[in-house]
Amino acid sequence: MEQWIEQAKAFVSEQLRDAEPGHDFSHVMRVYQMALILASGTKASTTIIALAALLHDVADAKFHGGDEDAGPEMAAQWMKDTGVDKKTISDVTDIIRHMSFRHSFGMKQERSIEFKIVQDADRLDAIGAIGIARAFSYGGHRNRPFYNENLVPETFSSGAEYARSSSPTINHFYEKLLLIKDRLHTDAAKTIALHRHEFMQAFLKQFDAEKEGHA
Repeated sequence: MEQWIEQAKAFVSEQLRDAEPGHDFSHVMRVYQMALILASGTKASTTIIALAALLHDVADAKFHGGDEDAGPEMAAQWMKDTGVDKKTISDVTDIIRHMSFRHSFGMKQERSIEFKIVQDADRLDAIGAIGIARAFSYGGHRNRPFYNENLVPETFSSGAEYARSSSPTINHFYEKLLLIKDRLHTDAAKTIALHRHEFMQAFLKQFDAEKEGHA
């Protein structure tokens, strides 16, 4: 329903008014717009996709003491208060609850096309030029160094390990961002990811050269 979408935009804009720039309303709108692009030509529910994309970062656990339930519960309550039907609330909440990178470890359950589209859209915003900007914005928010020669990138075996990580920002590229290209679901997202992935690789090459006093 179109009125739900417009109401969701207003709600999320207010909730994220003072958010860290990498997870603010602009990020949400990019994910929303990308999700609609990825949904084009599919039989996916654009209502579920739009609501999940718009509501996916309200009360994000990263900014709420690690509380994994705060976001889904806030989104579900808002949808209930807005008059969204129970089936849509359930589908949207399920996407929000499980779409983050930390929940991808060991996930074997087959997910809906709506889940795949929203997750792909969110992951695409984590790579490329904006992805680089977001990585350093969040690193600065957490007061993390750009790099540390004594800390090599980690390989995580669980979402809990990933969530506990406080790696320097450059390590984050090797621990997550460079892995995203091969973890996307839709062909459209995979095509978009290729250039963004290569852009990050070029950036890291230049960063390493400058770090060593070259280039």
